[in-house]
Amino acid sequence: MTSPALPRKTVRNRVLRSRSDYLLEGFSTLVVTLLAIFCLFPFVYVFFVSFMSYEEYIANPLRIIPAQFTLTAYAKVWDYALIRSAYSVSIRVTVLGTLLSVFLLIISAYPLSRKQLGGRKVIMGMILFTMYFNGGMIPNYIIIRAIGLHDTLGVMFIPWAIGAFNLILMKNFIQQTVSESLEEAAKVDGANDIYILFRVVVPLIKPAIATMIVFCAVTFWNNYYLAMMYVSSRKLWPLTLVLRELVVESTSDISTVSQMLTAENRAHPFTLRMAAIVITIAPILVIYPFMQRYFIKGLSLGSVKE
Repeated sequence: MTSPALPRKTVRNRVLRSRSDYLLEGFSTLVVTLLAIFCLFPFVYVFFVSFMSYEEYIANPLRIIPAQFTLTAYAKVWDYALIRSAYSVSIRVTVLGTLLSVFLLIISAYPLSRKQLGGRKVIMGMILFTMYFNGGMIPNYIIIRAIGLHDTLGVMFIPWAIGAFNLILMKNFIQQTVSESLEEAAKVDGANDIYILFRVVVPLIKPAIATMIVFCAVTFWNNYYLAMMYVSSRKLWPLTLVLRELVVESTSDISTVSQMLTAENRAHPFTLRMAAIVITIAPILVIYPFMQRYFIKGLSLGSVKE
């Protein structure tokens, strides 16, 4: 039995819709591709210029791809003593801050995700309040000086170890992933709350933990404002604050960059800045691809609220 033929008008409408969809898809792809190129171009430019020699940059400052690659700028940047000490500070702050943050997020989000916790809504309301209001810069500075954290390594991660946004994400993830029946079965077998948290809950929330590791590591690595506000000693400066001095302040005052220049085997101040930028962003660019699969899953599940 043959199916009845469709009216000519209906077939035409289908053809027109498919053509318009094709054009829309092509236009969207073109726009997204152009935006991606515009976003990627600064990274490509910084990367290649950092390998450019002093003479080549002076001869043609607008050149992007160097005719001959050289590591002179990287050698001069690494010879700068403050860069080496800042790299050590940034690594310590990022590792210690990330470990402390993830630990506090786990032990805080787990009880808040359980319905039997008394006053849970009140506590969550107080946490949400901190997302919109805080004491301000001056009270924070007074408190930090009063507790003895001013001009110390801990001031860059201890007071800021846990944030309301990350805590809410972690709580929602635990609510959606870990069922209360699973905890009840563990309690019947004689497990206490600490055992359930670290032996039952933590293995189930690895995507969320990986997401928080990425969030916290990127935040601590890129933060220079805290060091600028609460750290006076240059030996405790993180890498991003040194980079700010090299890139921003040395634009008008070349005295800092001139410390890296010598009469022979010179590097241009501009290529030095480009090399310093590459050194600063390289660790995050290397680590992030390995965490991306956990990052996407953790965000999609942690953003769901019952």
